[in-house]
Amino acid sequence: MISISNNAFAAIAAMFSLLFIFSSMQCHAQLSSTFYDGTCPNALNTIRTSVRQAVSRERRMAASLIRLHFHDCFVQGCDASILLDETPTIVSEKTALPNLGSARGYGIIEDAKRELEKTCPGIVSCADILAVAARDASTLVGGPTWAVKLGRRDSTTASHTLAETDLPGPFDPLNRLISSFASKGLSTRDMVALSGAHSIGQAQCFLFRDRIYGNATDIDAGFASTRRRQCPKEDQNGNLAPLDLVTPNQLDNNYFKNLRQRKGLLQSDQVLLSGGSTDSIVSEYSNSPRAFASDFAAAMIRMGDISPITGQNGIIRTVCGSLN
Repeated sequence: MISISNNAFAAIAAMFSLLFIFSSMQCHAQLSSTFYDGTCPNALNTIRTSVRQAVSRERRMAASLIRLHFHDCFVQGCDASILLDETPTIVSEKTALPNLGSARGYGIIEDAKRELEKTCPGIVSCADILAVAARDASTLVGGPTWAVKLGRRDSTTASHTLAETDLPGPFDPLNRLISSFASKGLSTRDMVALSGAHSIGQAQCFLFRDRIYGNATDIDAGFASTRRRQCPKEDQNGNLAPLDLVTPNQLDNNYFKNLRQRKGLLQSDQVLLSGGSTDSIVSEYSNSPRAFASDFAAAMIRMGDISPITGQNGIIRTVCGSLN
């Protein structure tokens, strides 16, 4: 039998205790709304200034920035992988079908990053800028605000493949939408609330053409006729239509009121009110702006928690579109 002195035993126990604490810290790395208070106290103001300038130039950019954060988080987690440009070693997510020709706002994030690098170089991640920009975009168009949790780091990889498979699509049926969000740890209620971001923004003609020419029973005839004016049966695929005809530049609960009138522009919008499990949530949000605003904010926070890179993992990119 090997004899171990009391001092040696105590030293070993202390070592294992430290390892356990370190392991726990690694496993439970928490994002925090005060993450940059000491290292870059003006970070949030700097980002807000860039977003405010962009949205004042083009109101639609608010929708684009919220969508950019969403498309980032659903692919590899909230790691700014969507911002990486094509290189010999990186197949960019920007060229994946859900992003190609429609994802916008990259330059706004780069503008904010450039300003941050002047005052606190190497501190604020591009992933965090995306999260803050989405929140600021919401408030600038009348939507809710929330405390953004910070401390994400940036990925060194992108996944064109996952961008093609993991993002919900405009033609998805309800069960697929629910399972897509569930696979990211988001509830059905989160899914409906986040869909309310379609209260702002626009969609390209080819994404809703089948819906407005299909003579289905789940679309208002007058609404379909109106949309056909700018979306012919053939060609002009890129013609844009507002996702919400009534208040297209205001993040509000009107999107849900539209669904009750069978005026959802995309098929994936209208399926939220189609005799299924989400009907009651749509009705609740259409009746209560406060319930929608509260749930949208909470769902955006939860979405921002999808698989963040923290601690010593990943990097802080100097330029969001490329590796250091």
